[in-house]
Amino acid sequence: MNLVELTERLHAIRDRNDWRQFHSPKNLAMAASVEMSELVEIFQWLTEDQSRQLPADKLAHVGQEVGDIVLYLLLLCSELGLDMEAVVRSKLADSERRFS
Repeated sequence: MNLVELTERLHAIRDRNDWRQFHSPKNLAMAASVEMSELVEIFQWLTEDQSRQLPADKLAHVGQEVGDIVLYLLLLCSELGLDMEAVVRSKLADSERRFS
């Protein structure tokens, strides 16, 4: 599955539920931030070792939150006309240049 297909499926869900009215860039960025906070909460108070050895139920929860974050970021890119793959590749190339 590619990012275009994922975005199309997201748009179908959004359109079926009449959510586009709520999907401003501001709201999508805020929603991604809230989901990131939910991800951080899973790791709150864990030791470094515990954070690397999550039990299956917590690992599944991490996956759900990561999925939420990525989906909101896909929608944000769509709303702003950004190509997520291109911006990620550009940022990675910048990091390689700066830190290699």
